[in-house]
Amino acid sequence: MLHFSDLSGSLPGLWDGMKITLQMLLMAVVGGMVLGTLLALARLSSNKFLSSLGGFYVTYFRSIPLLMVISWFYFAVPLIIGWVTGANHPIGAFVSCLVAFTMFEAAYYAEIVRAGIQAVSRGQINAAYALGMPYGQAMRLVVLPQAFRKMTPLLLQQSIILFQDTSLVYAVGVLDFFNVAYSKGNITGELQQYILLAGVVYFVISFGASRLVKHLQKRMTV
Repeated sequence: MLHFSDLSGSLPGLWDGMKITLQMLLMAVVGGMVLGTLLALARLSSNKFLSSLGGFYVTYFRSIPLLMVISWFYFAVPLIIGWVTGANHPIGAFVSCLVAFTMFEAAYYAEIVRAGIQAVSRGQINAAYALGMPYGQAMRLVVLPQAFRKMTPLLLQQSIILFQDTSLVYAVGVLDFFNVAYSKGNITGELQQYILLAGVVYFVISFGASRLVKHLQKRMTV
């Protein structure tokens, strides 16, 4: 029989795990959007090398499992930093996972931003050029603000998927919300209760965020 009243003493530890999850999510979303925007601009560039490089990056990261990317960066990032600095300083599983999430999600954000840029009418871009704006200024002041406004619901939806994917850091030992719940379940012999609680928490947050995104999407299409 399941005894949920026994879980109350673990709430502070679970909250600490949730803070790790949210911290990684926020940093990966910001980093992924910045890198994704640069990749989108590279893919739309008239420079064939930049366009091909951006296309290869997006295709590569969208074709491999996220768990493999996390494992790869967990071992590769410390090695690369050691080569560059000449010192063997462990950087920890959190930073490795953050780099993996940022680079992986950038491939998905890039496609969303690229679609947003292409949705901006050519007339808007021509008007910016007619006002004497160079390419960079036209993108920064005219095109990208409109593209992000159009794509905000999709960007948020991708961020919800990333929130769910953060539980994969369990594989390399990061004490996120799911890993804390799993560990406490193992220690107390109440694994079913903790796994069920973790599932309910992920569902409530993801479902609530999805409803907010749909509401936002309706308001933006009015």
